[in-house]
Amino acid sequence: MNRKIAIFLPAVIAFALAAVFIVPAHAQTFKVCKSEFALCTIAPCDPFPGNDKQVACHCTVNQGYSAGQEPCQGVKETPEGQQMRSRYYPVKSYAICSNDRPWAWCLDKPCIVDKNNPEAALCTCDAVKNLGDYVIVTSKYSPATCSTGVISSATVQQIGQVSDYLKKTKLLPPFPIQVLNK
Repeated sequence: MNRKIAIFLPAVIAFALAAVFIVPAHAQTFKVCKSEFALCTIAPCDPFPGNDKQVACHCTVNQGYSAGQEPCQGVKETPEGQQMRSRYYPVKSYAICSNDRPWAWCLDKPCIVDKNNPEAALCTCDAVKNLGDYVIVTSKYSPATCSTGVISSATVQQIGQVSDYLKKTKLLPPFPIQVLNK
């Protein structure tokens, strides 16, 4: 191997490794767009029998600006019915939960619009837990807030990331968030 390449190659490898580890693995990229979407921010969820990896969340159908990690998609016709994606809309208040209770991760997940109620959608979300402090969007806090049922949620860090992103885009400004229990 050429001596110059032999000296240069370790430096390139070191730089590439540093670049990989400097960008946090949890860093999220978001996209804001205007479309019809499912909003699961306060959605209660039910388990799928025999499936501990996913839950069915009862979300609302909304029109307007929203954020997600995937590009906006229009409503699609599927054999199950009209399908749309769950997306984020800014919240005004939440409680922080620090327990190991499972919660639902719904961002960008597929949802089927209720044929009998076009304002409702059933979304297939991931059942998660033990990812750190998470939020329950609510306007009132009680001890049951962090211990009752499976609710669509996000970690405190994820809410901070999307809020920071939205402050920069100006298309969907976040609200000042009130933390109810800290």
